[in-house]
Amino acid sequence: MPEIDGPSCRLPHPLRHPIGHARARLQRWWLARLPRQDVIELRQRNVYILPTRAGFMLAFTLLILLIASINYQLNLGYLLTFLLAGSAVAGMYVTHGTLRGLSLHLAPPQAVFCGGHAVLDITLDNSRRTPRYGIGLSLADAGHWVWCDVPAQGHSVVQVAMPATRRGLQPVPTLMAQTQFPLGTFRVWTLWRPASSVLIYPQPEAEPPPLPAGEPHGSSSTATRTADSGEFDGVRPYRRGDPLKRIVWKKAAKTDELISRDTQQAQQVELWLDLALAGSASLEQRLSRLCAWVLTAEDQQLDYGLRLPGAEIAPGRGPAHQQQCLEALARC
Repeated sequence: MPEIDGPSCRLPHPLRHPIGHARARLQRWWLARLPRQDVIELRQRNVYILPTRAGFMLAFTLLILLIASINYQLNLGYLLTFLLAGSAVAGMYVTHGTLRGLSLHLAPPQAVFCGGHAVLDITLDNSRRTPRYGIGLSLADAGHWVWCDVPAQGHSVVQVAMPATRRGLQPVPTLMAQTQFPLGTFRVWTLWRPASSVLIYPQPEAEPPPLPAGEPHGSSSTATRTADSGEFDGVRPYRRGDPLKRIVWKKAAKTDELISRDTQQAQQVELWLDLALAGSASLEQRLSRLCAWVLTAEDQQLDYGLRLPGAEIAPGRGPAHQQQCLEALARC
């Protein structure tokens, strides 16, 4: 919708800049034709070259030198003109060869929380016997370049930051590699559309409310009532520091794993993190609160379960359980 300010009306961006709109449509059409792949080898067909501003200025300067040398019959002027022109042509060949033949590999990205940055690990492999200098990588629409040199018959690893602005499974945006080595008169670049995606968790709420109250324990297979105290004796994997008298030796003999009794009050109830208990705010705010509760429960070493529409994760704890809950929140 256009913004209205008093009697005037601001036109939408594409109408105010028709050339920019046409350029954006052409770029989208061009990018749609690029295949998605996590490994790309730069060859003649996917490496592009154009003069830079310095290159255009050099061409203009050479033209002035040539005209002056012709008018005044300056032999040294001819020598300087063709020497600079030959250097520019040789630099164009070297610049194009700096990217041509290079291989780019993207490692599987790690999941991150919304509002942060996903780190993209890109490996540049050089099969030549000569090093490559001044290679930059960046997101195609960001412009924050990370520069590196690739040794002869070796590789370099570059980390590019990707903003995590939306929750869910997000595709890795288009990447760009470029170089202007050695003279800066020509710019050689390539565009790369990786096939990988980044799983982005909800952003944890900054100051979440306390954890919800637990529900009565409904499983009889993991808890037995003692005859003397009337409390529930739960069982859990052995932790370092547990007294030997709490180890269930019969179960340890059958399973070859140490199992300890847990007589804590927390075993009498189950902690369920339910979307219906996360308030009446928007879906993203409720998921943000559930994300904060998951991190809090894991930090306090509590057993917790997660209930979402169409999905339920049984109570548990540990890094694998936490990752399972966070992935469910990200995909909700």
